Amino acid sequence: MKGSSQTRRHFIQTMSLGLLSAAFHGCSGPDGRKGGQTQKPNFVVFLIDDLGYGDIEPFGSKKNRTPNLTRMASEGMKLTSFYAAAPLCSPTRAALMTGSYPRRVGLERGSWFGVLMPGDVLGISSDEITLPEILRSAGYATGCIGKWHLGDQPEFLPTRHGFDYYYGLPYSNDMWPDYDRRWSFPPLPVMRNDAVIGEVRNMDDQARLTGDYTDEAVRFIEKNKDRPFFLYVPHSMVHWPHAASASFMEKADNDPYRAAVEEIDWSTGRIMQTLQRLGLENNTLFIFTSDNGGGINTDSNFPLRGGKGSLWEGGMRVPTIARWPGQISAGTTCDEIASVMDFYPTFAGLAGAGLPDDRIIDGKDMSGFLKGDPGAKSGYEAFYYRTGAVRAGDWKYFADGRLYNLKNDIAETEDVASKNPEVAARMGRLLERAKEDFDNPANCRPEGRAEAPLKFLIPRHGKTGEDAHFPVSKTQKK
Repeated sequence: MKGSSQTRRHFIQTMSLGLLSAAFHGCSGPDGRKGGQTQKPNFVVFLIDDLGYGDIEPFGSKKNRTPNLTRMASEGMKLTSFYAAAPLCSPTRAALMTGSYPRRVGLERGSWFGVLMPGDVLGISSDEITLPEILRSAGYATGCIGKWHLGDQPEFLPTRHGFDYYYGLPYSNDMWPDYDRRWSFPPLPVMRNDAVIGEVRNMDDQARLTGDYTDEAVRFIEKNKDRPFFLYVPHSMVHWPHAASASFMEKADNDPYRAAVEEIDWSTGRIMQTLQRLGLENNTLFIFTSDNGGGINTDSNFPLRGGKGSLWEGGMRVPTIARWPGQISAGTTCDEIASVMDFYPTFAGLAGAGLPDDRIIDGKDMSGFLKGDPGAKSGYEAFYYRTGAVRAGDWKYFADGRLYNLKNDIAETEDVASKNPEVAARMGRLLERAKEDFDNPANCRPEGRAEAPLKFLIPRHGKTGEDAHFPVSKTQKK
């Protein structure tokens, strides 16, 4: 099922006209009030970069102090079986924007690396109907503040894909000249909307990112407090190189990773305070999550096995909290399978918006179990870790035949395939079904491809002509 630019435009126009008509004729909104009195909920999503399952106190951290996240969990719901859509950055972000598995939209990896790199020819397709586009058609203000990482060429930028406002970095904060000379990265740009307004030149600049993003997020909320809004904050931290403001470094005994986590906690608290100050907290669904597990060589994913880049639970199961006073019961925990793909149908449904019917949407509406509806369950018969593993209920099966019971063995220490041959066979069939699905071109959409010539947002310093803009992969081969 392949979308087209014409289909995309038609869907958005139809959505806008339909919502206008509904408001004019006094149709009920999600809260049951009529016509112009309808109060649509606001949505705030914090997507942290490389935060491990055990990195925050509500999920067991004994090292990092996260009082605001502890409060958020006590006033909301912990989602203990919540998954990124991949164990890496770009694919998960593609899934969040499209409600579909990364492979479904051609972005399971970059053109030559596991994620999109500066100057990559690939990015999010203009034929995709993104979550912010759906919400904007439903009357929402939309803002993206932080790390985008779905392409840095003009046609891939956030403002071309449904966001009214963008501020942040177009890709990871380690994609800069100081990373490793062999990569020959260009300067790391700071952007406002489509314009480059500065550079991240040193670790002092890195240390300002979390604070700058938080200030921008607060301003966005203040500006749009009188209309429904979708605020997406994909923080650059706690991705390497770890950095935080001086006050957080001091409180964390100069441990950069701990300081970065604790400043993210502060950022979360400031958003909650802003929503409360403006009288918006009871009408705002605020979700905190991560784009994949923590680095594989740390203990931040405890009690899970593995980490970033792997298909073990530590690579894709991420710490997630949802808060919506009056709608989500305080101090609750939910172990139903859910994922970042679910934001797409869930937010659309709560906003009273429709979904495109010309393409496969893999995400499931999770509003039922968020609100505690009796008998509400995950919509996933099976959840796929790419095509290398599958989870169904308590069982997880790998393509090489290993089987684990996650209820009894969350750390994936004992392969029980030989003891449960029928379960292994059933799970194997689910995985084969997924491979057939994703291998069928009719079920997938093409990735976006930039038109030549490709250019970096900031040319390499001291270079001219082609050398200033040579793609990183080709530079390596020189």
